[in-house]
Amino acid sequence: MATKPIDLAQLAAMDLAEATRLLKGVREATLSGRRSPVGPRADIEESWQRLLRTGLDPDRGRRPGMLPRDEVERRRGESPLREVLPVLREGLVSIADAAQHIVTVADADCRLLWREGKATVLRKGDTHGFVVGSDWSEELTGTSGIGTVLIARRPLHVHAAEHFVAAYHSWTCAGSPVTDPRDGRLIGVVNVSGPLATVHPTTLPLVTAVARLAEAELRTRHLTALERLRSVALPLLGRMTGRAVVVDANGWPAAVIGMPPPPGRLQLPRHPAAGPCWIPSLGTATVEPVPGGWLVRVTGLGGPGPVARIALDLSRPRHATATVSGEAGSWVQELSPRHAELLCTLAVHRDGRSAAQLAEHLFGDPTRTVTVRAEMSRLRRQLPHVLASRPYRFADGIDVEVLRSPHADPYSC
Repeated sequence: MATKPIDLAQLAAMDLAEATRLLKGVREATLSGRRSPVGPRADIEESWQRLLRTGLDPDRGRRPGMLPRDEVERRRGESPLREVLPVLREGLVSIADAAQHIVTVADADCRLLWREGKATVLRKGDTHGFVVGSDWSEELTGTSGIGTVLIARRPLHVHAAEHFVAAYHSWTCAGSPVTDPRDGRLIGVVNVSGPLATVHPTTLPLVTAVARLAEAELRTRHLTALERLRSVALPLLGRMTGRAVVVDANGWPAAVIGMPPPPGRLQLPRHPAAGPCWIPSLGTATVEPVPGGWLVRVTGLGGPGPVARIALDLSRPRHATATVSGEAGSWVQELSPRHAELLCTLAVHRDGRSAAQLAEHLFGDPTRTVTVRAEMSRLRRQLPHVLASRPYRFADGIDVEVLRSPHADPYSC
């Protein structure tokens, strides 16, 4: 009989002590390799398996590393999250105070940049290293509502013995990722945490809703900035002929001429400079700076020419990139963790993988081919002339280089 994952609704209805015993039993069975009638939830199990492979001590973990104060201030100043702190505070702090919780905001590197809560709960958080500047990446602190959320890229509640590290079993946390709609980057996570007795089933939906409000605020700010850029772009394009578009720093079009239908977001070079370049969705073009963005003039329809090389930088798992080089130069594509894993798998298996084989690798389930095909379709649009299909593989003649973390297994992803 297959092991059934824990039912969260059933867990919430249990007495706290009973639920704690159940979770501890599930954890002990999983870590010892024994079968159990009830197993961990999928996201929790995936996290535990990652941590077992890294050799993290399940009793103590590793103490979160600390940033110096000046580095914390630098990150705060550069983080887009600072723009939405009023939204996060208004939505969460008063409720968290009443529930004896701490509200924390971490960046995409799992560094705690802000925290708020009552002094009594903050002191309890101090004992776990839950302080500003601390590093809550999964590989250091185990399964949590910060590090694991940033890997899974979806909201997650980690309760009691669902924490891989036993030192945190008296704690409960709910976290939701925050994505910047202006460039699609994962910019951090908002988290509500507290002592085990303060757990409530509505915490995760609340945190998720407030995170979405923060993203909506960023989207509103973006639309306002595009309107300002449009006021500059329209008079400029009105004096031009041919095909051209004015975009903001993230590639979003503010105004266009000679291109029905108008393009979507353009994939600009990582560090644009005035002069010729190749843009995947347009072909060859020249770019010129304008106040608040770039003027892009399309000069040809050709592709990038033969792609000679792709370099995958997987040394920072949450910030993976692919640098593609061809006759028209090179460009850099940021990769989600899932896309990075797919490309790494294809780099290991140069003869190619079927959708079922990729699904087995990603999810342990060869039937999830629809998800794999959708992800591969997105990848092929992002990296034109790089990937082939039937089976999925790197196109012939492309030199593939993979830069991994020093601790990674060179034969797996």
